Amino acid sequence: MSSDSVDEILGRIERRFAIRRLLTLAAIALAAATVYFGTGFLGSRPVPDIIRFAQFDFFFQEFAKYLRPNFIDFTLYTRENEIGGLRAIVVSLSRPMTIVETIQSLRSSLIVSAVVMTLSIGIVGTILGFPFALFFGVLGSERVTPFPFNFGFRGVMSTIRAVPALVWVFIFAALVPLSPLTAMLAVATDTVGNLGRLFTDELEEIDEGPIEAIRSTGASRPQVINFGMLSQVSSSFVAWTLYILEINTRIAVSLGVVGAGGLGQYIQQNLNLFNSFRAGAGLLTLLVLVLSIELLSSRLRARLRPSEHDSKGFIDALRDLGDGNKWLGRGTDR
Repeated sequence: MSSDSVDEILGRIERRFAIRRLLTLAAIALAAATVYFGTGFLGSRPVPDIIRFAQFDFFFQEFAKYLRPNFIDFTLYTRENEIGGLRAIVVSLSRPMTIVETIQSLRSSLIVSAVVMTLSIGIVGTILGFPFALFFGVLGSERVTPFPFNFGFRGVMSTIRAVPALVWVFIFAALVPLSPLTAMLAVATDTVGNLGRLFTDELEEIDEGPIEAIRSTGASRPQVINFGMLSQVSSSFVAWTLYILEINTRIAVSLGVVGAGGLGQYIQQNLNLFNSFRAGAGLLTLLVLVLSIELLSSRLRARLRPSEHDSKGFIDALRDLGDGNKWLGRGTDR
């Protein structure tokens, strides 16, 4: 190869790198401009004014209070005896009957009963929505219902998904007063749209072989669906249901913020009253609750679909939480 050809190739590579750098800089500048003008638009004033009038001192004072949570509302016993701080948890755990008594009180103003209420909303809502999600999800698949009739079922699921659970709870408030029951209905409805669509997508990707094998035996249409289709995706259906349960628990917290009960309502009430130490206890409880459910759900899904997850023990999973590379999305070899 002549030196002219080499120089030409090098020049082409340099030009390509230069263009890529320019495009990267342009993308960064565009993103920065979008954030700058978007912040000014949402704040109804220029960004320098927003920074000048922002209450940084007050913000950091309140944030520091969240880091010193007061669990005085952990149980009825700790509230009545004014036992606060982290000691309230230790005292409550040493008296299991106080925890049972608090759960039976069904009061969102106590952390333990609020947590149980939030979990109940998420779990019962998921169970209630599952059969409807299965019905619409299966009939929405073109493999089960011929085109274009399957779009009727897909349309129902799309309509449900287009309305957030936060809106469904106010729609159901016309049926029953705003309460944990209303939140449960909203979560169940949301489950039909989200879980049903996942079921439909899963059915579209199954193998045709087992279906043809069942048909060749002279099986009826319901038998083909049951033994040829659903048998292929039963594990995936359970795994997706666990994933939706994880999401529904978070939704239950957000519904509590608007007054539907549970942990969200506890946090919101204390924030409104500037009880930052108690709000910090609610936020810390929320963090533990969400991480616990996510960890449990991930483990169960890994058991159901081992090919899509790395099999690891509970200690390994906890160790991964402290691995910075995992948080950054970089895998590490053991």
